[in-house]
Amino acid sequence: MDYVLVAVVSLLAVALHVVLYVLVRRWMDRDLALSFAGGDPARRQWMLAQLARARREGVRRRDLPAWLEQAARCMPQEPDPAP
Repeated sequence: MDYVLVAVVSLLAVALHVVLYVLVRRWMDRDLALSFAGGDPARRQWMLAQLARARREGVRRRDLPAWLEQAARCMPQEPDPAP
């Protein structure tokens, strides 16, 4: 019984760490995208949409900063309203 308890608690601890790792990575990516947007709410929305696009297109994490920087440079003056 003790071994089962140790195994269950260990698996739960590993699962918790995986979840936290994924959440922190998402938060870091979101922060990166928002750092290119500045304080303008329209730019923030547009950059978050670009981050979602990067995820859909499968941009590798190591390439994401350059990809988002390029997207920030190509941003139109008046972004399209969110759908």
